[in-house]
Amino acid sequence: MNDMNKATLDYYVELIDNKLLELTHSKPELQGQVVEAMEYSLQAGGKRLRPVLMLEFCRMCGERQPEKYAEIACSIELIHTFSLIHDDLPCMDDDDYRRGKPSCHKAFPENIALLAGDALNTLAFEVIANSAMNGVISADKAVMLISVLARAVGTDGMIGGQVIDLKYENKEIDVDTLNILQTCKTGALIEAACVMGVILGDKLEAIPFAADYAQAMGRAFQIVDDILDVTGTFEELGKPIGSDSEQHKNTYVSLIGLDKSEQIAKQLTVQALGHLKYFEDSVFLTELTSDMLTRRS
Repeated sequence: MNDMNKATLDYYVELIDNKLLELTHSKPELQGQVVEAMEYSLQAGGKRLRPVLMLEFCRMCGERQPEKYAEIACSIELIHTFSLIHDDLPCMDDDDYRRGKPSCHKAFPENIALLAGDALNTLAFEVIANSAMNGVISADKAVMLISVLARAVGTDGMIGGQVIDLKYENKEIDVDTLNILQTCKTGALIEAACVMGVILGDKLEAIPFAADYAQAMGRAFQIVDDILDVTGTFEELGKPIGSDSEQHKNTYVSLIGLDKSEQIAKQLTVQALGHLKYFEDSVFLTELTSDMLTRRS
């Protein structure tokens, strides 16, 4: 990534990190432990990809000050972090590490980790509602954003994807079903981020292009994740390598092999880049999307 685009990414990430700290700074004495667990997971690192996508699509749709919507962008990261906490629980994927640190349920009691995820989920929607109450956005726009985000979380999104994942654990799956699984579990929130940015940028006619970009990019992102689970290191990924295979998870690599997975990831990235041609000044997002294909974490 060139220096200018790297500076843009760093600006977005710092903006999101600071806003996330503001949102969880209050630690009431009696409930303090759950807030600590929320902060622990929010501050465990991460690319902040989804809020960055929201802010950038907002900018590409004509908003000159997308940073004024930073708190709304945080709502997407709150949802993402809630999903990671719950995914790691023993009753789900049972992962002990996340981003190089003990998973939330290993650093805190399991019941507190569960509640921390619940609290992050509800806080996300509170943030959007408060943005309308404080005059940052209209009530109508808040309703649209909440609808998009709620759908990405529910049975048509992450929760539905996790249900499919659990259903086919230790069972054979075909590629079409795996595509549906990952479109729900990974792609839905990425799509929500892009569409929310378009809504905030007041260019609703661009929603289909943002959605098509997100669907292609989300699948490519997941395939690269599957590849890294085979080719990466603990230092790069922050979790044990080969954990998907050990848990008998269905992945693109396990179904179609490493070489074919790499080919499809490249094809999907090209498709995603093609959808960006609709937007003016997509240089930053074009490079960010391309970099996702060659990332090592």
